[in-house]
Amino acid sequence: MSSTKYDLIVVGSGPGGYVAAIRASQLGMKTAVVEAAELGGICLNWGCIPTKALIKSAQVFEYINHSEDYGIKVKGAEVDFGGMIKRSRDVAAGMSKGIQFLFKKNKIDQLLGWGKVQPGKKVEVEDKDGKKTVYSADHIIIATGGRARELPALKIDNEKIIGYRKAMVLDKKPEKMVVVGSGAIGVEFAYVYSSIGTEVTIVEFMDRIVPNEDEEVSKALERTYKKSGIKIMTSTEVTAVDTKGKGCKVTVKDKKGNESVIECDVVLSAVGVVSNVENIGLEDVGILVERGKIKTDEFYKTNMPGYYAIGDVTTGPALAHVASAEGIICVEKIAGHHPEALDYNNIPGCTYCSPEIASVGYTEAKAKEAGYEVKVGKFPFSASGKASAAGAKDGFVKLVFDAKYGELLGAHMIGANVTEMIAEIVAIRKLETTGHELIKTVHPHPTMSEAVMEAAAAAYGEVIHI
Repeated sequence: MSSTKYDLIVVGSGPGGYVAAIRASQLGMKTAVVEAAELGGICLNWGCIPTKALIKSAQVFEYINHSEDYGIKVKGAEVDFGGMIKRSRDVAAGMSKGIQFLFKKNKIDQLLGWGKVQPGKKVEVEDKDGKKTVYSADHIIIATGGRARELPALKIDNEKIIGYRKAMVLDKKPEKMVVVGSGAIGVEFAYVYSSIGTEVTIVEFMDRIVPNEDEEVSKALERTYKKSGIKIMTSTEVTAVDTKGKGCKVTVKDKKGNESVIECDVVLSAVGVVSNVENIGLEDVGILVERGKIKTDEFYKTNMPGYYAIGDVTTGPALAHVASAEGIICVEKIAGHHPEALDYNNIPGCTYCSPEIASVGYTEAKAKEAGYEVKVGKFPFSASGKASAAGAKDGFVKLVFDAKYGELLGAHMIGANVTEMIAEIVAIRKLETTGHELIKTVHPHPTMSEAVMEAAAAAYGEVIHI
């Protein structure tokens, strides 16, 4: 037994856990973080960061292949698949080391091993040799994140049926790949592998790809993907995968009941994320879990005093920036501050395929379902001078306003760099800015961001450039 006592122990060092720990240290708490793997969790090591490195490599190769469009001739470019993978892993390793630096800077203790919460505000940490040490704290935050969901017909073997982690470290580029699921993970990997020459087929159970996005965004991405050679099968499910031969035979069934077989080298299962709530002591403490998620209040308290939960183990969106925001709010509340509860209707979502997708708030359909009378403004990047100069004319900005009061209900973008543009919309909505104020907010020219001002103007019949 250890006599070490902390103000706060955080179980998990992902973007929820490490951010919560740093904020706690800033607020004067003696803090420790339990982590069995690399600091930074899935996001820094196997998610957000390394995937963006792979996407950048794919974009560079795509630029080279289309260099003549920009008046530049390049001969003999080829993909070094191993080099792509190495660069991605190096980027991830560098970010993880950055967390180590931040922990030292903020005097946060790192407890290496598998953490289990225990009654009496304690955490048991089992190291790689099986040695168990128990630590105590006044407050314990559970931030154990999530992992890839598995379907009965898609059991991941990490050889022929893989998850996102294996997709980042394959030994060689597959000739043919089936991607099951078209959320952010699915369409991002589809873009990466298609761009470097893999024949990609996306299979989506819903009636459109990126089904959580505005319908017009889904249609625009599908057009671009089909044009680039990606095959798309919507309203279709995978019923079986035969892995006995050299490759895979994927049996799919459409909504009419028609079956077909797709042959490929590897199947990527990208059908969502499940919470890591097993084997972490929740039952021993009596912490409530509903539908696979830890139940909390708006400041992330569980039903048991002194225990909290943030990030992918709770009911909010499984996004890194949500986990970080939750961690900060949770810790500030523990410290006696008075933070605002998080507005989950003003959380931006970004998908880093090409073209990029970014959105926040209501879609047009959801706004109407909620009873709003809406004004909708849309501005295509084909009318943007900066987009034309950059050779990135695909996509648009679509804004949804409340017709009565001018409130910006939602924004939906597809195009180059829109993941960098969405923060303006989040700030606008936070500040309750109206459509007319947005129209009068002078945007620099030439920029892609002008499309935001123009889309607002389009909603009110004042658009200039279309």
